[in-house]
Amino acid sequence: QVQLVESGGGLVQAGGSLRLSCAASGGIFSGYHMGWFRQAPGKEREFVAAINNGGTRTLYTDSVKGRFTISRDNAKNTVFLQMNSLKPEDTAIYYCAAARVVTFRVIATREYDYWGQGTQVTVSS
Repeated sequence: QVQLVESGGGLVQAGGSLRLSCAASGGIFSGYHMGWFRQAPGKEREFVAAINNGGTRTLYTDSVKGRFTISRDNAKNTVFLQMNSLKPEDTAIYYCAAARVVTFRVIATREYDYWGQGTQVTVSS
């Protein structure tokens, strides 16, 4: 059983930056691809970014390309999401998730086995 705990959310003005962290415990971290998703009020949970277990491959949704960077530190069992040039439409609860390594199919929520509790990101205009 893997436990995931997100941190780093908060309130920021448009154009600002935040760095989210997700600490994992209870499993072999390097055995999982890691993803970030977000869910705004009244909307479905959507894919934001993912990174493979070795940290050598990443994937982003189009709306965050060039602004967000996903990374991981396998020695510290932690995945990060650096968010720059934030926009009001980035406001959501951000969740990290872990998917057992099989293939790098990481966009759909059904591919993930474990989820964190989420952290709120609010971007004011």
